[in-house]
Amino acid sequence: QVQLAESGGGLVQAGGSLRLSCAASGRTFISNYAMGWFRQAPGKEREFVAAMSQSGGNTYYTYSVKGRFIISRDNAKNAAFLQMNSLKPEDTAVYYCAAKGRYNSLRYYTGFNEYDYWGQGTQVTVSS
Repeated sequence: QVQLAESGGGLVQAGGSLRLSCAASGRTFISNYAMGWFRQAPGKEREFVAAMSQSGGNTYYTYSVKGRFIISRDNAKNAAFLQMNSLKPEDTAVYYCAAKGRYNSLRYYTGFNEYDYWGQGTQVTVSS
């Protein structure tokens, strides 16, 4: 059973930064998965934010966060991260990390239904 747990969310003023973490537990090793971050705002569908290939060499971002957010992973810590800078009120949402166990090691994945495992989410609120 793959278990992921997000943390690092909170309330921040516009222009501020947060760093979300996605920790894997048990016999789950982040290095074995392609990773993604998604978010869901109230009344809206879950949307893609950022993705990283299993190799770690390829990343992709949705246009609205490009240049502000950075996805990364630390295999030694068995965790993935989403560094969020220059936050805007429209970034307010519950953020979820996801892992994909069957992959092309060089590919990133942007589809919600492409991922196999999900964390429980962490709330990010950006005040204006």
